[in-house]
Amino acid sequence: MRSQQALGWLPFAAMLSVALVDLLAGPELGFLPLLTLGPTFASVSGSVRRTASVGAIALAICLPLAYYNGLLLKWQNNLTIVTIIGVTAASMLAGHLRLARERELANVRQVAEAAQRVLLRPVPRRAGDLRVALSYTSAAAEAQIGGDLYEIVITPHGVRLLIGDVQGKGLAAVETAAWVLGAFREAAYDQADLSEIGGRLEASLARHLSAEQFVTAIVAEVHDEEMSLVNFGHPAPMLIAANGQALTLEPPEEGLPLGLGALDTLPPKPYRVPFGEGDRILFYTDGVIEARTADGRFYPLAERIDLLRQEDPQTGLDMLRGDLVEHVGGPLGDDAAMLLLHRRGS
Repeated sequence: MRSQQALGWLPFAAMLSVALVDLLAGPELGFLPLLTLGPTFASVSGSVRRTASVGAIALAICLPLAYYNGLLLKWQNNLTIVTIIGVTAASMLAGHLRLARERELANVRQVAEAAQRVLLRPVPRRAGDLRVALSYTSAAAEAQIGGDLYEIVITPHGVRLLIGDVQGKGLAAVETAAWVLGAFREAAYDQADLSEIGGRLEASLARHLSAEQFVTAIVAEVHDEEMSLVNFGHPAPMLIAANGQALTLEPPEEGLPLGLGALDTLPPKPYRVPFGEGDRILFYTDGVIEARTADGRFYPLAERIDLLRQEDPQTGLDMLRGDLVEHVGGPLGDDAAMLLLHRRGS
């Protein structure tokens, strides 16, 4: 906001500075051509009409200063006037093209974000004895939306969830995410075992992806006092236990991402982790842990995990998201999705 205000005043500050310098330097030195800085700076952030108005002000300043310098009827002043008019016209054209580009990007991004919202349906905030919190932060990179995905479904086999991250960005990544989510939503109801769900996802992607594309993902199922996980090369979730302990739920064996199953004859195996009353488990994509400051410091998620101990899981997750954005100090370089599950007491 402050930067926009500064840009708005910059043309007038530049022309005022030129006028003061010209007056202080005396008639011997002429700085009038520098008045073109006004409309030039105006085209950076202002409208076409504003740029034209700044150009008119530059001409209005030029005439009395030319009289002061004794140049009012000389060819040098005529050349300066023509220069101001020419630069103003060029700045108006540049401003028009900039505004058209901004409108185009805004429209494309709105369409892309709408498509992603349709793809990523709202997750249930309560599932059995679970309270669910969700945070999704888009990277501000023109119209480039990412391929982060998530889903929670209540099935005859229990509560099952998926979180993943498609390699790459843009509409191709969203299309791949749609394949993964569609396959998961069907398999989660049909298959009794998490390994079979993983097999369905792998088979679906094998029909669509090239050999160099992949999707990192975690498929999970909630049990009494436990949770089963199958990790396909995705960042391991974090457990925030009711007793205050926090630990990373690393898989016993590293698994390949979905889409690379042909490179390994043994698919990832399910493993169980404790998930009792009062416990919380945070799932996240690599946009969280790979978010960094301008000097390259990554976000220290493990050091901020206490923010999630709030009574309301969504409040804690919102606090963590705010801390993440504050750490980066600007737009994230990649989409960041977080899913927090809290097992309530009876």
